[in-house]
Parts: sequence; structure tokens; C-alpha cells
Amino acid sequence: MTTSQSSTSENNTIESTKSPLILVDGSSYLFRAYHVPYLQALSTADGQPTGAITGVLNMLGSLKKDYPNGNIIVIFDAKGKTFRNDMYPEYKANRPPMPDELRSQIAPLHEIITAMGLPLLVIPDVEADDVIGTLAKQADEQGMETVISTGDKDMAQLVTPHVRLINTMTNVEMDVAGVSEKFGVRPDQIIDYLALMGDKVDNIPGVVKCGPKTAVKWLAEHGTLEGVIANADKVKGKIGENLREALEQLPLSYQLATIKCDVELEQSAEQLAASEPDVEALTALYQKFELKRLLADLTKGKTSANNTEVVKAAAPKNSASEVEVIAAEVGESQYDIILDQALFEQWLDKLNSSIAFAFDTETTSVDYMKAELVGLSFAIEAGKAAYVPLMHDYADAPEQLDRDWVLAQLKPLLESTEIKKIGQNLKYDANVLSQYNIEVKGIAFDTMIESYCYNSVATRHNMDALALKYLGYSTVHFEDIAGKGAKQLTFNQIDIEKAGHYAAEDADITLRLHQAIFPALAQSEKPLSVFNDIEMPLLPVLARMEQGGVLIDSDVLDQQSHSLGQRLDELEIEAHNLAGKSFNLGSPKQLQQILFEELKIPVIKKTPKGAPSTAEEVLQELALDYPLPKVILENRGLSKLKSTYTDKLPLMVSPKTGRLHTSYHQAVTATGRLSSTEPNLQNIPIRSEQGRKIRQAFIAPKDHKIVAIDYSQIELRIMAHLSNDKGLVTAFSEGKDIHKATAAEIFAVELDEVTTDQRRSAKAINFGLIYGMSAFGLAKQLNIGRQQAQEYQDKYFQRYPGVLTYMEDTRQQATEQGYVETIFGRRLYLPDINAKNGMRKKAAERAAINAPMQGTAADIIKKAMLAVDQWLLEQNDDRVKMTMQVHDELIFEIHQDIVEETTQKLVALMNNAVELSVPLIAEYGIGDNWDEAH
Repeated sequence: MTTSQSSTSENNTIESTKSPLILVDGSSYLFRAYHVPYLQALSTADGQPTGAITGVLNMLGSLKKDYPNGNIIVIFDAKGKTFRNDMYPEYKANRPPMPDELRSQIAPLHEIITAMGLPLLVIPDVEADDVIGTLAKQADEQGMETVISTGDKDMAQLVTPHVRLINTMTNVEMDVAGVSEKFGVRPDQIIDYLALMGDKVDNIPGVVKCGPKTAVKWLAEHGTLEGVIANADKVKGKIGENLREALEQLPLSYQLATIKCDVELEQSAEQLAASEPDVEALTALYQKFELKRLLADLTKGKTSANNTEVVKAAAPKNSASEVEVIAAEVGESQYDIILDQALFEQWLDKLNSSIAFAFDTETTSVDYMKAELVGLSFAIEAGKAAYVPLMHDYADAPEQLDRDWVLAQLKPLLESTEIKKIGQNLKYDANVLSQYNIEVKGIAFDTMIESYCYNSVATRHNMDALALKYLGYSTVHFEDIAGKGAKQLTFNQIDIEKAGHYAAEDADITLRLHQAIFPALAQSEKPLSVFNDIEMPLLPVLARMEQGGVLIDSDVLDQQSHSLGQRLDELEIEAHNLAGKSFNLGSPKQLQQILFEELKIPVIKKTPKGAPSTAEEVLQELALDYPLPKVILENRGLSKLKSTYTDKLPLMVSPKTGRLHTSYHQAVTATGRLSSTEPNLQNIPIRSEQGRKIRQAFIAPKDHKIVAIDYSQIELRIMAHLSNDKGLVTAFSEGKDIHKATAAEIFAVELDEVTTDQRRSAKAINFGLIYGMSAFGLAKQLNIGRQQAQEYQDKYFQRYPGVLTYMEDTRQQATEQGYVETIFGRRLYLPDINAKNGMRKKAAERAAINAPMQGTAADIIKKAMLAVDQWLLEQNDDRVKMTMQVHDELIFEIHQDIVEETTQKLVALMNNAVELSVPLIAEYGIGDNWDEAH
């Protein structure tokens, strides 16, 4: 069967009506866009944030597409208080002040919307809701169809047969029936509903402990708030007492929750209409705020979907990137759903004749060890893709091709090194297909990694974020076709028509992303080299490590869980004794009350909402002087170890292999370091006794040993290379103890007279100062006076002047070009390096110093993994396996018969993985478990 359709036909688009009135809650979308993680990173070269601007403009663009005949009016809140503050001075009193990064985007956004020709309303003394309510009521009375674009639940009270809500960020529409379905009450009961519950954000008082279910129940029984009040004496229990206590304030809550629908406006809904865009003003604004995709659209700079253009950005020399992707708007698409052998063979012939193609797997689980293959999708040219369903098993599902037969036909293609594969997070697909005896080869382009190497902080690197940023396209989300929560369907349960469009779109958009991002990446030789020579070759290495897994002793972990549980019980009793009462150690609110109200411990930091902070760094400082914070810290640490590792790891052992399988992520950290999840192997503590006990559970198979090899003082060695400081280079080249040498200089003693404490302090100084630590931070770390710390800092830079010069040069480089680089050319962008906010700018300057060292260390361990993996492939000896990578350490399982000679070879490979101006030193340990080997 074949289906041909527009790429937006099933993307939940809303059917346009003739000239509907579209009322946009600009303030709601401004705040929501500001808190979208991948938008928060956006800024101009001089540090002006633009994420919220971009988010709101994307939303307006979506509205224009969905309602081409719509009359769009944008409404924002005005500055200052409103009439509700006169009614109730505490209204919205708990809201924190607007962040400067958001405030600075409001005026530019207003300018852009006005230049677009859209009516923009900002009315003093009322809220945007009230202006929207007034316009909606006017339109409703005239029988005009009205759509309110908002994410605010309070607006549900405005819904009528002619007025509906649309949340453009989630594409969810709500009419009268939708309000009843979502909230359990009719639109005309929404104000009663809101008044009963109150609103903590707006500080509207309600009935204590009255949640949505209780409010719905009362209104179902009594109809209105008045009816609930009249029958308050009949409500039993504590909630009844709470209701009766709230009776006096409920009418006020009703008034505060009511949207005013009679605001005096200079123009009516009919009179407010869009005008022609001011192209000259828009061009200047898009250039000023570096909104290059919008600028390209404005100047007709779009390219066809099959010929994505990459152009040099017309940006200042300190722009955050050298090139900008100007990607095509995603247009019409033709997607095939393959249910018969003839169509499959047509596609197979096309795939076998291609130079490269994009593909994706659809499965039943995000866990590659549990995932069952449900289908595959392919794309060879933009706009044309196919889905092969294999295992959809819902009732009345159509007959599908036999999975084993399809995979047998695809195996030569997928294992071909000649035909290149393009994908998004291809490591997952390779792991899934490995369960079906297919080793994917010819993996050439992963769009997630392309984006990451192009700019690791420009956006998140999942497909949805990339499509929005580089294609200006909102993909069909999995939740759109599968639902959410406990009732979410697995892919095999989804209707093939919906599943087919979703899956084919994945392959299509992946191909388009590659066509957009890779040419941009290729404009810069060094980032391209990182992609070609480090990240892409590492992908199959990580896949093999993940598939191999590690062996753990569940009995050891069970015993430790029991021991930790006993210690946690003791700590709870101790904490209650210190507090003089029982309380929940995991409750920040109760802990705040105990520490700061009852024990009168001084508050040293507050949360953004003004409450005393109980964050870890606060408790660490308080623990120096007070016993209870120390107990709480130990409790938190042990509780996390128990829940994250000792309880959880045994449950994660695969029944297929009897081993533990993590997932390594290449595109998460800004600096290039790998991270891992399910389980996170990077965060198992090494310095604590309990952390080391967890490592004891990572064991060697029978007749094997665990070998752990890690780089010694790698970041200091990298600093020596980067700074070319004579003192550092000489010390490392001559094999001196760098911390001892620094201690001798700082404390003015002979080298052989340096004490253990002095060396420990020198180590803190060495690492602290190369990471840009201030004298204040050093004083705090060493528990010494500020003046003494400053003297240590001065002596350090006198000893190693090249380090200071390097740091100053690096800050300057970062300020001028917006990024720094590792030794191997990995670019580390710093969006806040020219931020107007002083704290953000300082943090970016520290990152500018740190990133080249951390990024180079990441590159070195990756290059070492490549060298080791190549040697292991050449040996073809299953007695040696590389099982884990943790920071600067590689862990192996090696048969005891060959452990010594193999270890020496591995150490040599790691020592020679790269060439620096100082020697790399890899140190090793051998044991029956990871702790023994470290």
C-alpha cells in the first residue's frame, strides 16, 4: 500500500476558518519560551539573549501557517500593578522579579511584532488576559469565530461555541467539550473551580488542601461557588473545616480569578487589523538580533528542500559561529507505507543503487537491550521516504511482511561499507539491529553528532530541537501518536497509518538535517576533523562496549543496600535527636523550618522565591559549625547511593546476557566528555568508602582480571602544553612531582622538606588556579585568610608566568570570537562571554579557561579508545574486552593468562595516543574487581 501526503497533513494542524480572530497571549508565550532549555542558549554575538524572542516568533509563524486568513492580534501585560492589586495587595506578591535576561527581550520583541504589521496591545492597569477577554467577548457577540492562543488555564473561562483555545507550543486545541474533558467542569464553572483551589503562583487564596478532584466534586454536587458556600456546613472532615475557614475570602478569590471582559479599548476587535510588514525595519531588526533564518525568509533566501544552502553569516567578527545554516522550509512530502513485497523490492533496489541513505528503526523500548524491532524507515532524497511495518499487532492490524525475511534482504545493505548510512543517534539503531545479527557498517553521518560538533551549546541535539532550529519545522512528537503517561502505547500498538507517517518523517527529516548541517560543519576544517577523526569513528566503539556490558555481583550490592539501610535508620534517629522532634529528612520545607526557625541557624543563601536555601553547598558550609546539617548531608549522600546504585543495579542486569549495559552519550556535555545513563557509571564516587564498595561489585569473569588504566594529572599536563610554561613543561618532562614542586615554591621550603599537608594544599592550588579560581575561592577551599590566599596566587603565577599569559590570551580570544578550542580543534562556544549580566559573563570567562583543558582531556581519552579498539580488532582475541570509560579511565576484562603483557601494551597505546610537549603517563591497576584495580 502507498500513501502520498503533505508533510503537515497529519501534524495536528488546525483547520482554518474564514478570517477567524486570533488573539495571542504574548506574555504567556514569552515566559514559556524563555524556559525552553534549547532556546535559553540563544544569544547575539554581544550577549543579548534572543531565545524568548525566537520562541514567540516561531509560535507566530506557526499561527500564520495554520490560519492563513486569520486576523492576528498580539496582547502583552503592561508594566506595573493592576486593578487586582488594589483589590488584594498580596496579589502575585510571591512572584520573583523578572530575570534581566527575559526583561531585555521584551522591547525588541514588541518592535519586531509591530514591524511585522500585527496589532500589538499593551493596556495599563489590566492584564493581557483582560484585554483578550474583552476582545473575545466582542467577537463572540458578533458571531465571529475566535481562537485564543495561550498556555494559561485561566483562559478556559472564555471558551464558548464561538471561542476556543489553542496552545501553539503543544498544538492542543480546546473547545467547550475539551474544557469539560480536561478540567471536569464546564467553561462557565472555571472561575468557581479556580477560586476553590486558589493559585499559589498568583497568590490567590483558596480552600487549603482543595485540589482539582475536590473542586470538581463540589461543583458537580452544587453547581456553583455560591452553591458550595451555601452547603459548606455539610462537608465533613478536615477539608470541611478548611472550606468553612475560607468562606470569608472565597468571594475575593472569585473576583481575582475572573477575567475582566469590559476593558475600555480605543479600537474594537473588528477595527484591529494587520497592516503590511515594514520590510526595511524588519530587516534591520533581524540583522541586529541575528535572527538569520527569519532574515533569510524575509529576503526570499530560502532554498529548495533538495538543495539546502549554507551561507556565510553577515555577523560581527565575534559572532558565536563562523557560518549559519539557512535551511529550507520543509515542504510537501511523499511517504510510502510498504505492506507488499513488490513495493519493498522497488525500495530495496533504490537503496542498493544509492550512494547514501537515511534510516531509522522503530521499536518497543528506548532501552536497546529490551527493544523489539517493530519497523524501519528509509529516505534517499528529501521529501520522499518509506516505512516498512513489521510487528504492529493491534486488533485489525493489516498483514505485514515477515520480519525475518525483510531483515535477511536488508542485511547485505546494512552491512555494506560502500553504501553510507545517515541517521539520528545511529548508535541506538546499531545496537538494536545487533540483536538481530546485523552489524551496521558504513555509518558515515549522524545528525546528532554533526550538530554537536558544529556547536555543542546552540541547541539540544535531539531531532525535535534540531528540526525546529535548522529547518524551522515542528516534527510529529511520539506523544502525539502514542499518548502520554501510563496509557502510552508502545509502537507496535499504534495504527500503521499514523505510525507510518511518523516513522517516515523521522528518516526524511534526518536526511534534511544532514543536508542542512553537514555543509555548515564542513566550512571549518578543525570542527570537521573532530567529527571525522574522533566522534564518528568512536560511535561503533561505544556500541561494542555497550553491547558487551559489564559483570556485577548482585549479592555484594544487596549486602551493601542492607548496610546502607541500617546506617540511614541511625542517621534519621540522630537527626531527630538533634532537632528535638521527628521530621522528614527529605523535605526541604520541614528542614528549613527546623534549621532556620527552630534551631535559629543563620541563613546564608536564599532560593529565587526568597526561602532559606537547603542546597548541598549551603549545608556543606553550615556543617562546618553545626551538627544537624552534617547529618543531613550524610543522609542525602547515602540515600542517593542506595536508590541509584545498590538497590537499582541488580534490577538492571539483562536476562539475555547476565550483564549490566549502560548507554554512553556523545552529545550531552558542552566540552566533549562522554556521559552515561541507565546506569550512570560516571558518577559512582571514588573518594568515599561507600562509593568504593559499589565499585567492588563490578567484577571480573571467571579466570579474568579487571584492569583499570587512567591518565595521571592529565589536565595539568594539558595546561603545560597549552601555556608552554617553562616551569610546568620542565617539571613534567623531568618526571618531577608537580604538586611537590609547587609546594616548595609556595611555602618557600626545600623540595625534600615538603610535608604531606603542604603537598595537598599545593595540589588544590594547582588545580584551582588553572581553572580560574579566585583568591576568594582559594581561601575558602584551603580554609585560610583572603590575604594569604592572594599571596599564594601571586607566588603561583610568579612560578608559572606562562599559565597567567595563557589565561589572559584565552579570555581575549573568547571575547573576540565567541569560542575557544581544544588542541584538536573542538570548538567550545561561550554564548555568555559578552553578556551584560556580570555573573554570567564571569562564569563564561571561567569556562573559557576550563573548556580547552576539559575538552582536550575528552579528546585524548577518545583518541586512546580509538587506538585501543583498533588494536583489539586486529588481535581478534575474545580474552580481552574494553568494558567501560569513566572520565580519564578505561576499564578492561583480561584473561589472567595474558593480563601482564596485554596491560603493558594497552598502557603503551594510551601513552602514545597523542603527542604533547610533555609526556602522557597512563597508570594501571589489576584486581578481581574495579575497586582493587583502581
